[in-house]
Amino acid sequence: MASQPSMPNVHSCIKPNAWLFLRLPNEMVKCIEIKPNQIIDVGKIGSFPSNFLLGRPYYYTYEIQEKRPDESYSRLRIVPPSELNAEIVAEESTPNESRGDPATPASGNNDLPASYDLLTDDAAATKTNRLTVDDASRQALSQPEIEELKKTAQGKEVIEKILAGHAGLDEKTIWSKAKYMLRKRNKYLKRFTVLPMDIGNLIDHILEKEPARILEMREETLGLMMAWSNAHTEVAQEVDRSKDGKKVGGGRWLVVDETGGLVVAAMAERMNLLHKPEDEENSKLQGNGEAAQDSINGSSGQQSNDVSMPDAPETTNGNDNAPPKSNAKPESQDSTQNQQHRDFPTPAPTNTITLLHPAVQPNISLLKHFGYDSNGPDTAHPLHTHLKPLSWLQLLHPTDDPTYAEPHAVPDTDLAKWKSGKRGTYFKKRRRWERCRTIVDETRAGGFDGLIVASNLDPATILPHTVPLIRGGGHVVVYAPTIEPLVNLMDLYSRERRTAYIQLLSSKNDTSVESEEEELKRDFPVDPRLLLAPTLQTSRVREWQVLPGRTHPNMTGRGGSEGFVFTARKVIPLEGAVEARGNFGKKRKVGPPSAAVAEGSGGGAEGEREGVEAGDGGGGGGEESKKVEG
Repeated sequence: MASQPSMPNVHSCIKPNAWLFLRLPNEMVKCIEIKPNQIIDVGKIGSFPSNFLLGRPYYYTYEIQEKRPDESYSRLRIVPPSELNAEIVAEESTPNESRGDPATPASGNNDLPASYDLLTDDAAATKTNRLTVDDASRQALSQPEIEELKKTAQGKEVIEKILAGHAGLDEKTIWSKAKYMLRKRNKYLKRFTVLPMDIGNLIDHILEKEPARILEMREETLGLMMAWSNAHTEVAQEVDRSKDGKKVGGGRWLVVDETGGLVVAAMAERMNLLHKPEDEENSKLQGNGEAAQDSINGSSGQQSNDVSMPDAPETTNGNDNAPPKSNAKPESQDSTQNQQHRDFPTPAPTNTITLLHPAVQPNISLLKHFGYDSNGPDTAHPLHTHLKPLSWLQLLHPTDDPTYAEPHAVPDTDLAKWKSGKRGTYFKKRRRWERCRTIVDETRAGGFDGLIVASNLDPATILPHTVPLIRGGGHVVVYAPTIEPLVNLMDLYSRERRTAYIQLLSSKNDTSVESEEEELKRDFPVDPRLLLAPTLQTSRVREWQVLPGRTHPNMTGRGGSEGFVFTARKVIPLEGAVEARGNFGKKRKVGPPSAAVAEGSGGGAEGEREGVEAGDGGGGGGEESKKVEG
């Protein structure tokens, strides 16, 4: 038995040509592709060479330092966890009440504020912001002085001098001071946190930018869909076949994705197909040496002093005026060497995702963040052979698609006379046709393990063509931003419609006219016998404000569509009449003794016959009846 493939540790460190997120102090997230020997611009915070992040782990917080006089680039400093924890503790120590914070605590009465001491006549007044004058005149430093200070000092020093020059800082409440400090830190601290490119971070980023691109699908909704889809890695290398020779199972899923490739990425992650194998990436980086370490040190003979992160004041010690260089090659230059037929490879037999799309090419632009670009695919990526795109035209009417038609075959003698460019174009067309024919024939044969749909189309128009392609017991999952299409789907596959459909089929004549068939399709757009236990559900995570007497969901949470998921199981209807088989014996009737005496008292053959029926047997019953009479 084959062993389960191991999941690649893709988030161990930052690698060249990888996509990642930079979380800024204002909680905004910036998506970038880190390439060697380039400058990364982070907006108002500043810029820094990309080589400073290569080889570094994720989830570290960095601070951009000011440029040195003899250098043209900014250096990075790893912020120790002790410094971050000290700021978090300072924020959490402030009270959660903004109204009436006490100026001084009372000495007694369970340490309650003086204003809450009912036994005190002259209770101290609580501190509020009603009489606070907060404008630019209360700040001793002018704006030009602050801008000049930002060029020569670090962010913490700038904040300290701004606080020292504020004349009305003591008039603020504790909560107001905390909010004021938070605004200044977000404005003057040049920090960012490196986050990996994963499904959760990508969803949060797109929901803030363009939620309609992914049909407003949230992370918890996508997790619910993946759980019901039962997507997993199939260990077997060959697909099982039914009695009639058709493929059944084998880790093959049918997907209708109009979220830009988000559902395909989630499916590929569960099937261990989203990232390139670890050995492939390690082999590419072996020739680069210690590129990341040299880029941070500035020279190969100098050792970095920030190996232990809490004691790391800086991340670079080089003396060159230009930023350090890395000898890591771009991925596009190395991945295409010594590779053949990268355009139309032979599809994999198992662990595949068949993607149905309405256009000529599928919209899977989000997969580029995980190293797979359909315009220039990397042959080392698993999705190069495990992702099978298929258009609706090729599924429903394959003969109408010119790609499905076989090109004209040319004899070998004529091919030898052609030029290399013309001969290469001919073989490319043949490979494209062979791949298209293989995918179309395999998809139309069916036997998929499950169906996952996330589309703007009406699900009632998708399922009639896709549900018959699922094997018995397969999972069907449909997502819709609104509930109305799925409610209609629940009605189409309800128990009542299934009963009416079966009764209509049983009463219909074998020789039905075409008008009756059209009427049947109009009343029953789908076959309600094919899906069992249809369920409609939703899932949403809400952040709550928890305060005494004021507990409610956060008012700053984004709205949008709720998002609903329809789930069901594929079943195969029984063909023909139901036959019951087995040994069905008739139970013996045994009456009470009084009834036997009354029956035995009858005369002639009738009384003897009734005694036989009440007794154990024919002879025994007659003898017992005669004994009762005597």
